[in-house]
Order: sequence, then structure tokens, then C-alpha cells
Amino acid sequence: MKQYEVRDMALAPSGHQKIEWVKNHMPLLSGLEEEFRQTRPFEGVKISLSVHLEAKTAYLCLVLAAGGADMSVTGSNVLSTQDDVAAALADSGLKVFAFHGATREEYERHIEMCLSCRPNIVIDDGCDLVSFLHDRRPDLAEEVWGGCEETTTGVIRLKAMEREGVLKFPMVAVNDADCKHLFDNRYGTGQSTWDSIMRNTNLIIAAKTVVVVGYGWCSRGIAMRAAALGASVIVTEINPVKAIEARMDGFQVMKMEQAAPLGDIFVSATGCAWTITVDHMLKMKDGAILTNAGHFNCEVDMEGLEKACVEKKEARKNIMGYKLPNGKWVNVIAEGRLVNIAAADGHPAEIMDMSFAVQALSALYVKENHEKLEHKVIDVSGEIDDKVARRKLAAWGIEIDTLTPEQEKYLNSWKL
Repeated sequence: MKQYEVRDMALAPSGHQKIEWVKNHMPLLSGLEEEFRQTRPFEGVKISLSVHLEAKTAYLCLVLAAGGADMSVTGSNVLSTQDDVAAALADSGLKVFAFHGATREEYERHIEMCLSCRPNIVIDDGCDLVSFLHDRRPDLAEEVWGGCEETTTGVIRLKAMEREGVLKFPMVAVNDADCKHLFDNRYGTGQSTWDSIMRNTNLIIAAKTVVVVGYGWCSRGIAMRAAALGASVIVTEINPVKAIEARMDGFQVMKMEQAAPLGDIFVSATGCAWTITVDHMLKMKDGAILTNAGHFNCEVDMEGLEKACVEKKEARKNIMGYKLPNGKWVNVIAEGRLVNIAAADGHPAEIMDMSFAVQALSALYVKENHEKLEHKVIDVSGEIDDKVARRKLAAWGIEIDTLTPEQEKYLNSWKL
């Protein structure tokens, strides 16, 4: 088997530099690396990982490798893979199969190469690795103890597999851990999405109208940061409870067809498809900016837009302009793919430190408990959430109170 397939090994020094930078800002993973190096809990364990292949992910891979894992790595999005980071991982002795801008055929080949190690544990971002294994390489399933899923979209797909009775091994819903979605999805997506939009457009956000599609944890962060930057924010939703929450958080709430003519910048983060359609685009202002902060590039109907447009041109690096039949233009960042990572550097290191600490500990949980786990989507244990949260506070030098024995007795009693 090939050890790696990357764009250019000469890029490795730049990748090592990026990894070293994030390592210095990820104290939780650094602590786990030191522990794993001593205890070697993954000795002899084969792990296949498909996550956005940039510096923070690379450091997670190195931490698992320090614990003895035989790592095979690929990217979860062809535009988020950073070629210098992929080269650096290969240079560090890991099996790496990914490069930026891969074709669909190349992307699928890299997934299969990543799985060819016959993994015991899979770590996924969006469920592509697990889906491919079930569809194309079901022969590998017997050797898989279980795995971990990083994203909302991936958990949705896994739960669909569970409902249909086709999931062949347990998968831990890392995305649903408190120390992941409350911080990564909200603060990480909120900051990184606007970082990407601002750096790619070089436009001010203040005084603009921003339409945020959905009001899950990612959308909450996007709306919050847009308002902090001075934008007027409109939220569109299908869930009445979330719509009420968005309104009480101070945002306008309306249907997309009402919001379409009002928005200057549109951000979809739902995990669903076709949330911004060509019909919506035809109602938009000339020059409206469309972005996706969900997982797949179908939230903005890119296929429909490609068919409907009468002209298109590159308006700026990472921005494609499309002229509609009504003569107006819309501008799409990063081909409608994940805007914060396909056209920027993704979440801040400190945020991914928490998420990837949950990942590493969840992988260890699978390794230690797989024989008694059902073939279902399972929650991250409260013990892991508590451990990660306490380590994060310790890294900040923060101490918190603890219950006295009398308080514990009071809370556990039903008597007056």
C-alpha cells in the first residue's frame, strides 16, 4: 500500500510551521499528547480519519499517533485540504491521502486508500468515510470497533443509517457533546465564518442586512457575530421554537421569500439542502453575496444556479459572480462550500482544542468499550465532557466552586 499521496512533499516545512503554531495554542491536546506518549493506549490500533485536513486536524493525528495509533488520514472537503499540512503529516510518517482541489474521483480514491489499512476505529467529519465504507467496502466493517463523528450533518446521516438498521458499528456523536457544539459550533463557526467573508470580500459588515438561514448552534454564533459587527440580522427557520428563540434574541424572523429582497449577505448553516434556491436568488439585490457554513455545497443551490445563470465570471479570488436572467448578479464565495474553511483557516485553534480533546477521548472510549456497545449512534459520556471542561478551565487558570457534602445531600433529597 502507498504510504501517501499528496500534492508536493517539498511543501512540508510550511506545514510543520503551521502545526507548531496551533500546537502552542492547544494546551488540552498537548496534555493528552504527553499522557498518550507515556501510556500508549492506541498501541496496535488502526485509525482511519477523514476531517478537514489543516493544521489543527494534523495535530490531532499526531497526538493519536503518539499514543501508538497507526494513522491513515484523508480530508473531508477537497477545498479545505491544505497541501503543505498534508505533506507535513506524510513527512512525519503518517499515511496521508489528500490534496487541495481534488476531483470527485480523486476524493473517493483517497477515501478508499485511507480505509485500506482496515481500520479498527474511524473518525469522520460529515459521514463520508462511514458512508463509503458501508456502500463500497462493507467487507471492512467486521474489523471496525466503532468511530466518532465530528459534525451535525454527519450525525444526521448516521441517525438515518441507524433508523434504517444498516449501521454496522457504534458511532459516538462527538458533535453533540457539550464541550463541542456549545463552543465549536457557536463561537468557532461564528468567528471563522465572518473572518472568511470579510477577508474574501474586503467589505464592511456594519450597516448591511445579513440573512442567516437556520438557528441551530452554528447559526446562533453567525447571527451573534454579525450583530456585533453592526449588521441588521434576519433569521429564517422551519422550527417554531427556534424561531421564537431567534426573535427573543433580538433578530427579525421571516420566511426566506420575504428575506430574499432585503439581504446583502446570506449565510446558510442548516445541514439541509436547497435552503437558498434560484427562485430566492431572482428576488435578491444586485450584487448579493451568498455563502454556506453548513457541511455540503447543496445548501445554496449551486447546481440550479449553474443552469440558470446567463453569464459567470470570477469577481475576486474565491468569489464567483453569476448573472441571472433578470440581469442581476449574485456572488458566491468558495463554490458554495464551507466558507469558513474552504476559503479561510477554519475555527480558531483554542476552540478546536476542546473539540479534538473530545475526539481523542471518545476514540479511546470506543477502544476500551467497543465490545459492549450497540451498533447505534451513542452520546459522548458525561465524564469526557466534564474532563475536557475542567482541563480547559485549568488552562485558563480558573478555579470553580465545589458542592459541600451538605449541599450534595440537599440536592439529592426529596424531603422538605
